[in-house]
Amino acid sequence: MLLYIVVLICSLKYLKNENIHYSTQIFVTLLPIIPCILVGWSVLRQLARLDEMQQHIQLQAFALAFVGTALITFSYGFLENIGFPHLSMFFVWPLMATLWGVGIAIGSWRYR
Repeated sequence: MLLYIVVLICSLKYLKNENIHYSTQIFVTLLPIIPCILVGWSVLRQLARLDEMQQHIQLQAFALAFVGTALITFSYGFLENIGFPHLSMFFVWPLMATLWGVGIAIGSWRYR
């Protein structure tokens, strides 16, 4: 995560230059995704190391996060059609992460 923060800050500072070619802007804008890929790989490795019960809890938590995020974002998308303010795609991951955490809490409580 520290690498992500460093890359993000550096890319944002670099993008303040106005003399950057558009293709370079795209590349620099997407640079913070590289540390995100490393975080995703780390999460997958950690999940593979869990015992079967913990993997089951994680699967149910992921399912809750997936379905909950889909329902909430689709519902809000329809509400945007009647004048609700447009939300950035940056809201999707925090929502999904929150629902994943709720799913883990529910699963852990259920199987305690």
